[in-house]
Amino acid sequence: MPTYQFEAMDPTGKEIRDVIVAESEEEAQATIRQMGYFVTKIVEKKAPKKAEKKTGKKRKTFAIGRVSAKQLTTFTRQFSILQDAGLPVLRSLRILENQCRPGPLKNALIDVCEEIESGASLSEAMAKCPKAFDRLYVNMIKAGEAGGALEVILQRLADFKERAQALKRKIKGALTYPVAVVCFAIAILTFIMIRIVPEFKKIFDEFGIELPFLTQLLINISYTVLNYWFLIPGVPLAIWLFVKLTCRFEAGRYGFHLFLLKMPIFGQLVEKNIIARTTRTLGTLVASGVPILEALQITKETSNNAVFERLYGKVHDAIREGETIAQPLKENARPRLNLITAFWWAFFLGGPIGLLLYLLKWNQPVIEDMVINMIDVGEETGELDTMLYKVADTYDEEVSVLTEALTSLMEPLLIIILGCMVGFIVIALFLPLITIISELS
Repeated sequence: MPTYQFEAMDPTGKEIRDVIVAESEEEAQATIRQMGYFVTKIVEKKAPKKAEKKTGKKRKTFAIGRVSAKQLTTFTRQFSILQDAGLPVLRSLRILENQCRPGPLKNALIDVCEEIESGASLSEAMAKCPKAFDRLYVNMIKAGEAGGALEVILQRLADFKERAQALKRKIKGALTYPVAVVCFAIAILTFIMIRIVPEFKKIFDEFGIELPFLTQLLINISYTVLNYWFLIPGVPLAIWLFVKLTCRFEAGRYGFHLFLLKMPIFGQLVEKNIIARTTRTLGTLVASGVPILEALQITKETSNNAVFERLYGKVHDAIREGETIAQPLKENARPRLNLITAFWWAFFLGGPIGLLLYLLKWNQPVIEDMVINMIDVGEETGELDTMLYKVADTYDEEVSVLTEALTSLMEPLLIIILGCMVGFIVIALFLPLITIISELS
């Protein structure tokens, strides 16, 4: 039905401007006169062309991969602030979706908004976007919706994500320097072996002198690097592929992850990092009202370590039978002797020496008694989430201190190793030169 825009005057002479919907212009004028107005101008109002509303599919962009942890952490904090301010969920998501750059998160938020408009809850909508929102995220949102405290849950989730991200940044920052030094040193030494040492070999051959043992060893290393240079990137790549292939099998994955937990120096860092992350995850879920069995299952899936996955799985089964958390955790904290783990010790740490070190450490528990005792106290007092948070905070601090200590230790150690390598090259090259100079003099 058309719409007419009119100008008219009322009985007092006041000008009226308004719109009216009618079948025709005559019907519109008649209706206006019945209202007591005198029509001075009437025009059919043309409906504006409807802008083509962009559907979710049209607004999406091509994106590969999952949402990064950093991006999801920022989104969670912003979403928490908007909910705390009292904005509706859909309005908050639309605001954040418009702010997002094209990518996996923007596409996921478009899908979530469309699902909510179709009548789904926030947790149900997020569950359909696993590349952006994992089970931990979805279940915490679900608990917040059930308890009517979504803004509180989002704050806890944002705190959890920010702490995990801060710990990850600290570890990455500590490893950046030694990795950069090692890569640069390998590049320099490879250049010396390929370009410099062969030139010295030509000089030594021209004089026909007998080469010392160190010089001959250096030349042999140089020719090996020159002829088999492709092994420098090839060997690490082959080892990485072998590890990946082995970890595709449950037994191989368990054995390698157990080796990571027990390996010298870095094993403690890996173990404490996993304990800090899993206890914080479990504490956050328990505090948010997620049932303990579901919380343990999510913690198991997000541990990213086969040893802790098996450990939390056994705790999950024990609780289903009516036990507490602390007792099965203590019973299963000591891993059994594993042949695959023994192979990795022998492979990386020099055969018999590696096996001997593994036999000395294989029965050490992956979770300390202090953690188990604090969990036991938390269950007795009804403050399990508080105790789990304290364990996570303690281990976060230990990881930070251990990372700084390892970094401080690795810097002089790298300098000593590089100094020895450079010294070996210099001595090996100068010994024949001294002989040549003596003969010439």
